[in-house]
Amino acid sequence: MERPLTENIRPGEPPLGLREYVERGGYEGLRLALQRTPLEIQREVTESGLRGRGGAGFPTGQKWSFVPMGPDARRPKYLVVNGDEMEPGTMKDRLLLEGDPHALIESTIIASYAIEADAAYIFLRWEYSTAAERLKAALAEAYDAGYVGRAIMGSGYSLEVHLHRSAGRYMCGEESGLLNALEGKRAIPRSKPPFPQAVGLWGQPTVVQNVETICNLRHIIRHGAEWFKGLSLTGEGGTKLYGASGKVRHPGVWELPLGTPLGELLHDHAGGMLPGHRFRGLLPGGASTAFMTPDHLDVAMDFTAPQRVGTRLGTGTMIVLDDRTCPVGLMHNLLRFFARESCGYCTPCREGLPWVARTLAAIEAGDGRESDLDILDHHVRMIRAGHTFCPLAPGAMAPLESALVHFRQDFEQHIRMGACPWR
Repeated sequence: MERPLTENIRPGEPPLGLREYVERGGYEGLRLALQRTPLEIQREVTESGLRGRGGAGFPTGQKWSFVPMGPDARRPKYLVVNGDEMEPGTMKDRLLLEGDPHALIESTIIASYAIEADAAYIFLRWEYSTAAERLKAALAEAYDAGYVGRAIMGSGYSLEVHLHRSAGRYMCGEESGLLNALEGKRAIPRSKPPFPQAVGLWGQPTVVQNVETICNLRHIIRHGAEWFKGLSLTGEGGTKLYGASGKVRHPGVWELPLGTPLGELLHDHAGGMLPGHRFRGLLPGGASTAFMTPDHLDVAMDFTAPQRVGTRLGTGTMIVLDDRTCPVGLMHNLLRFFARESCGYCTPCREGLPWVARTLAAIEAGDGRESDLDILDHHVRMIRAGHTFCPLAPGAMAPLESALVHFRQDFEQHIRMGACPWR
């Protein structure tokens, strides 16, 4: 089984330095890319079927196609790599950032060349100190070797790459909030349209891409679109970094073919549940996805199949719920996080999420009333996409809505008993 994203990662050891990276084929993808035109690179990525690995799953080549190209396009243009990774339960990008920084830098240059960007920013979550140190060292090596800067590898293309350590906030994961933060402003979403590809960082054309998405590019250019599509078990190309946390035997992150069945992820790679624990459900792609249950173990974990059962792949990192963990307590913990991380820009998010969190706190503490379930149902109906300025609050409702369906008896039991049964 090919694992291109993690082939250079050595658990427990430092990442490859420049010499070792080049000996293993590093920067060969960049060399090949610079021999082609930017539009040829865009076509190759479009044909590969690469979709965003940050949660939304938007086709990468299509995203690039919205960027103005050619000599008459507005300049400067920017690429921003989103390394914020503040989705609860998600830790996949950290593996790449710490384990193979040169791979991210090489692919960042390829993506920048494809959209004719003049500068690239790697926007890094502030807690990722180890990743920051390793990226800084790798960038210095790349600059010294002529892979970044003026006339890269003797070509006519020049690029500056900057590492930016974020001040934090979950809101920075939303691309326009990220751009505001990068400009030194409050991290709040922007009105769309215009979209960042036309009016982004400092009002200039900008593409924002997730770390895992970007890291695929050097392999696509080296091996081609058909090779990339062949890595997948479905019609959607590539491998995927899947992860699992919770009461499983082997929590962690694994690179597997896109479309690996949920049951294989849970039982073969995460090792199944710890002794004495029974599987009840999981959030398949971080905290802002809806629950999957034991009935869904045969679902292929790609961008399409989970939607048929009312959820989405998201980041592909599972939060596993067992029969000894209170689902009401889990929901209270998540909604408290989302309420705290709201930027406060729109009323449903600013006022609605704290209200939901307080209602869940009351139910969990044994002070709940039957009418509280009506309150929760009301918020689930009202805080939806199209009712808020950005996806933060609708994302927070996704796990709650599904919990009220799959685990409603647990909420009712809390209210009847006047206490949490798990305490």
